[in-house]
Amino acid sequence: MSEISTRPYLIRALHHWCEDSGFTPYLAVKVDANTQVPMAFVKDGEIVLNLGVAAVRHLAMENDYITCEGRFSGTPFRLIVPVSAVIGIFAKETGQGLVFQADEPQSNETSAEQAAKPAAKKPTLTIVK
Repeated sequence: MSEISTRPYLIRALHHWCEDSGFTPYLAVKVDANTQVPMAFVKDGEIVLNLGVAAVRHLAMENDYITCEGRFSGTPFRLIVPVSAVIGIFAKETGQGLVFQADEPQSNETSAEQAAKPAAKKPTLTIVK
């Protein structure tokens, strides 16, 4: 059985904490082929999205994707962000939040070859203050 990622759970928890604290939750995203955001607002392959209740509608934070509707320069846009593309989530007002390491690229090794390698425990996030 494959290990379930903690990333979507931590994103939801930090989003909830921001809202409970009266802060604006911002999501930093690495834009890839599976990310649907307005490309005019992407800089250096990344975008920062305001996920506050006043900024988006129909927010759904699932284990694989984050979806919502937002406005960019007055134009409505449907956002689709793979959870794996999320770089971090933080409170706009304080900068407190979490930054995630990039996902490991998929390898062509078989599961037996991967199992034979020693398991290295790497930290998967860093607390930003």
